[in-house]
Parts: sequence; structure tokens; C-alpha cells
Amino acid sequence: MKDLLCDQFQETVGETLIRHRSVLDVMAKVQETTARTNRAVTKAVTTCGCVRITAEKQLFPVDASLEEAREMLTHHVQGALCEQCREIVEQEIGHSLFYMAALCNIFDLSLYDILLKEQKRISTLGIFTIG
Repeated sequence: MKDLLCDQFQETVGETLIRHRSVLDVMAKVQETTARTNRAVTKAVTTCGCVRITAEKQLFPVDASLEEAREMLTHHVQGALCEQCREIVEQEIGHSLFYMAALCNIFDLSLYDILLKEQKRISTLGIFTIG
């Protein structure tokens, strides 16, 4: 079912993308939508205030196990996105996915296959995945 959804999404993107068909336009839109996602998160913090970012150096003992290290590290976000901010962040991530699918279409790549390969790579490498 999920592979069907991913394939349908990619096909729909191919059918609806008219204005930005050049690979250069699509790459620029990928970058722009990523920036808009970053801006939406920033506004959730600085304008709305529904979430806070409290970042500091991540410290954990050298002798800690990998599982202990995973539990000690934080994502630095406190709170939760309010309904309005969540909607905006989801929308911007959706736009990013749209243009990533468009990039896949240009190069005749399957977004689903890429997701499968990445999932396999991540599950094989585990915490040693470079991200």
C-alpha cells in the first residue's frame, strides 16, 4: 500500500508540474522549499513561541554505551508545535517532497526505491549512519 502511495505521489507530481520543468528550476525549488521549512520552524519559535530551542553542547561520558548515549542526547526542542505552526511546517515539508519527487522524475528515479535503499542503508549501518 505504501509503495503505491509513493508511486502515485510521484506520478501526480509528474502530471502537475508544468512551470518548473527544467532541472535547474527544480533544484532551485528544492532549495527554496527547504529554506521555507526552516523559516516556518524559526517562526514557530520566534513569532508564535509554541516551541523553544535550547541548544547546548551535547555531552555524554566516554564510557557510555551507544544506547545510553542515545538516551542522553537531545533534539534541543522544548514544547510542541501548535496546530497553526504544525500545519505550516507540514505544508512546507510537503512542498519539499513535491520538488524532490520532481527531481526524481527528471532523472527517471523511483522515489520509493530511493526510500527503500535509504531505509536498508540506515538499518544496516544503524547509529554509524552519517546524516
